[in-house]
Amino acid sequence: MPNLQTLLREHDEGILPTLASVWGVKTKNLSTEDLIRTLNDGMQDEAMAEKVWSTLSEEERQALQTLLGSKLTMPEAIFSRLYGDVRKMGKGQIEREKPHKKPATIAEGLFYKGLIGEHFIQQKKKGLQATVYIADEVAEILPAHKTVYEGIENEPIPQAQPVTIEHLMPLEEDYIDEIQQANTSLVDDMCTLLAFLRNYTAGVMEDEFLPADVERLMPYLLNQDPHRLNFLLGIGASADLITTQEGRAYPKRSSLQKWLDSTRSEQLKTLLDAWHGSTIYRDLWHVAGLHVDYDAGFPYDPTLGRDALRELLAKVAPASEWFAIDEFVDAVKALDADFQRPSGDYESWYIRNDGGEYLHGFDSWDAIEGALLEFYIRYPMHWLGLVDISEDAARLTAYGRAYLNLIDFPYPPDPTEPIQILDDGVLLVSRRVSRVDRFQVARFSTWGEPDESQFYYRIDAEGIELANSQNITTGHILAFLKKHANSRPLPARVNQLLDNWQGGSSVTDVTFEQLIVLRTTSPEVLDRIYNEPNLRRFLGAKLGPMACIIRAGQDEELQVALGDVGIKVEIM
Repeated sequence: MPNLQTLLREHDEGILPTLASVWGVKTKNLSTEDLIRTLNDGMQDEAMAEKVWSTLSEEERQALQTLLGSKLTMPEAIFSRLYGDVRKMGKGQIEREKPHKKPATIAEGLFYKGLIGEHFIQQKKKGLQATVYIADEVAEILPAHKTVYEGIENEPIPQAQPVTIEHLMPLEEDYIDEIQQANTSLVDDMCTLLAFLRNYTAGVMEDEFLPADVERLMPYLLNQDPHRLNFLLGIGASADLITTQEGRAYPKRSSLQKWLDSTRSEQLKTLLDAWHGSTIYRDLWHVAGLHVDYDAGFPYDPTLGRDALRELLAKVAPASEWFAIDEFVDAVKALDADFQRPSGDYESWYIRNDGGEYLHGFDSWDAIEGALLEFYIRYPMHWLGLVDISEDAARLTAYGRAYLNLIDFPYPPDPTEPIQILDDGVLLVSRRVSRVDRFQVARFSTWGEPDESQFYYRIDAEGIELANSQNITTGHILAFLKKHANSRPLPARVNQLLDNWQGGSSVTDVTFEQLIVLRTTSPEVLDRIYNEPNLRRFLGAKLGPMACIIRAGQDEELQVALGDVGIKVEIM
């Protein structure tokens, strides 16, 4: 922190005469530089320091005790929440307001007596942070052991220490209800998403998939939570696995293969690192009950919150036992309330609640910061396999302990299991099958809905057409299936299907269509309709002397037009 002379130089010149009057320093005929030097000497006089101390209120002394117990410095945002703001005044306003005698807040009284200063320090990631401090020279001579009470001058006052929380109290598992065990199914769903994007692509708006594509994809995911699907989009883009162009999402082929070829633990680690460092996925934007004004431009850096989350969980959470989520939130509020707001600004972030009310001020901390901390644990951390969760508690897994740097990240070998090829052309692909093999299966088959342990795919004409569109030939498919058949012959139906499609096909032989048909009670009625230009324009091909096709989307208008010429319509 700056020394006393620097503190004085950083003050507005208009405050120097007031400090001189407080500390009994003569200012007559002194230049600004001489006044600063004289004040620097006078404010290190022990007798004068004791005199100034005697004029302080008990609240002002307690504020100084807090700073002394906090190694002489504290973030300005925290200090101002405890002891109020300081109005910055020029010489004329100081003479009128006399803040050294009639301060509006505790902090203001200390500031205009020269006992505290303000300084900006550069912090990694957080940038410039305003701090309040006591200069070392002043701290050394303050009679901080004295109080306003008579007769107990020799009894020291315990110094206010920074808040410390050694550990959260572990909870007994017997009292934990509705446990949801962590798993690595996020890896499987990422594989499914990448295969879907390879086959079809998907529409994206802001940082979410379009509803139509969500509806198409959702049945094939192990976890059918749309919020988790958008999480996959965010961390997939952050891991360089997904790219977007003109509102469509595609797999990033240059890095896709490396991820698919990795083990499950390596794949999970890639997704975990992507989330922790992501500026694409903004957690605060996804907290239920919070509605962020995206265009307001406030300085939200999502990595600050995750850094604090990891640091504080490592500091206070039990390594392998259950802990209460709300107790962790309370601990963060006590230890590092401004974890995502380096400047301590609780006014300029435009966030509304479900009722449309803007949330501002430190009073909204629980609604915003508290809700975000709970979101981290219940969603991203649980999705990534880092914590088991219950209704109101969480427990770190081995992956979670590794995330907190308590242990090395575990990389167990992947179990292996073959793809099962059934007689009817269905392929059963267990979660134990490598993701690279399942990704290949998904490119030449029709997808079925999975269960908790395996995925279902069918080799059929539709799947082979999909493969042809990606230049995957029946020869490629045959070679892949033979490799996974472990020397067993392929089912006859599969062989026959692949033989029939040898060389591929790009011409449709048969189509199925749904049509609306107009039928009449006699040929004369149909002829009458065709002879009327205002009616004929709604019709397609004849299907016989008393039936024809109605053009797509024209049935309602035709019904009205027929009624106008006296022909009654009955809808079948």
